[in-house]
Amino acid sequence: RHLLMAALPLYYSGEERASSATEAIDVLNPATQELILRVPCTTQAEMEAIIADASAAQQSWREVPVQQRVRVLMKFHALVNDAKDEIAWAIVKENGKTKPDADGDVFRGVEVIEHAMAMPTHMMGEAMEQISRNMDTVTVKQPLGVIAGIAPFNFPAMIPLWMMPIAVATGNAFVLKPSERVPTASMMLARLATKAGLPAGIFNILHGGKDAVNFLCDHPAVRAVSFVGSGAIGKHVYDRSTANGKRCQCNMGAKNHAVVLPDADRDNALNGIIGAAFGAAGQRCMAISVCVLVGQAKEWLPELEKRVKVLKVGNGADRETDIGPMISVQALERAVSIISASVEAGATALVDGRGIAVDSYPKGNFLGPTLLTQVTPTMTCYKEEIFGPALCVIELPSLAEAITLVNANPMGNGVALFTKSGAAARKFQHEIEVGQIGINVPVPVPLPFFCWSSSKGSILGDHHFYGKSSVAFHTQIKTIVSRWDYVESTDASTLNFSGR
Repeated sequence: RHLLMAALPLYYSGEERASSATEAIDVLNPATQELILRVPCTTQAEMEAIIADASAAQQSWREVPVQQRVRVLMKFHALVNDAKDEIAWAIVKENGKTKPDADGDVFRGVEVIEHAMAMPTHMMGEAMEQISRNMDTVTVKQPLGVIAGIAPFNFPAMIPLWMMPIAVATGNAFVLKPSERVPTASMMLARLATKAGLPAGIFNILHGGKDAVNFLCDHPAVRAVSFVGSGAIGKHVYDRSTANGKRCQCNMGAKNHAVVLPDADRDNALNGIIGAAFGAAGQRCMAISVCVLVGQAKEWLPELEKRVKVLKVGNGADRETDIGPMISVQALERAVSIISASVEAGATALVDGRGIAVDSYPKGNFLGPTLLTQVTPTMTCYKEEIFGPALCVIELPSLAEAITLVNANPMGNGVALFTKSGAAARKFQHEIEVGQIGINVPVPVPLPFFCWSSSKGSILGDHHFYGKSSVAFHTQIKTIVSRWDYVESTDASTLNFSGR
């Protein structure tokens, strides 16, 4: 953590600014352990300056008509699209995911910019005249002030873009703390936003770890906090932010199931589950980590094993790689520990990725694809989110028992059902207690004009990311009730005509 070389700058007042921090955090390439750069642990004085800069800038930005704010986002959208390949390669280097996964990371973020470009419609209020004699009521949506965002390592572009475009389009200033493991994509986005014409101070970036998180949760000028990450940190952020009177939305952990009925299209189901389980090395909150084979679908297990075994592990920068490295040595050790504990408890590692050796990358944080069978709900691999390229398999005799299993899980991020039966699909989507449901779709991520509707232990807060719910999170409703009694007058001096 000691600052032995020049560190990544902060970003505020519309420009990069060197930090005076005496400590920094190493950013390592997870495939090679190469030191890429260092992230400064922003000082208290610098964090205060960043928030003051955002607060001052927001006072002017809120007065800019919404259609003019959106025009800046239109330019930003074009610039991000032009730079998408460069951003994606920065993600590959720092996060380790494959180039196709990194391309998707950027593209999904761009879709949220497009959603925010419709903000003039999203921010429209409501009105009703003559609620009583000569009385009308109007509601308007106004910005809150300064919004803070705390982003995770697994989507370096998408998650900041879940937050920033909607925050600024609604007239707020936005202060981001990107993951200290993958900061470059966020810095690139900030530079592009300034180039697009976003005023200085409206999109600021501070760096650091726990101290930076606590600062954002505590500072009185920060009106709301958005967080995506682990359950333990999410609960800390939510409790601390709300104790300080802030709005807070936290997307957290998951345990996503794919339920397979024997009438399903076998290739579609297996390919979908493998992609959802092992893509991005399983390091995403919508990854399928449990496959529930119902009835005779258990006979597909040998084919599932066969397809998992041929997945290629390597550097995400290599074109032939299917599974890149995990983000850190600690993450790898945790995943291996969960797998080992589950095998000791009776699970079978039908495909065992522990200890895999990858030629040319002996120092990489690699876990090979792992397929665990004979799993029970009491095992660590089922109770914990592994957050790695590991898939648990559970066999059950009926759809009803599969629904009971999923509903008993405390998490509610996503779930999928593979079937050709409309009746089975109807029963499943009606009875399942999970916020996002895919029918023959392994990763049911809604497009931004809907909202991210995770439930149960996967979310804290009353609002959801993007969609109409996100507009509500970033704005304050103001209601105006007015009464105007018109009295006919013949005295010209009392008449005031100011119309065209």
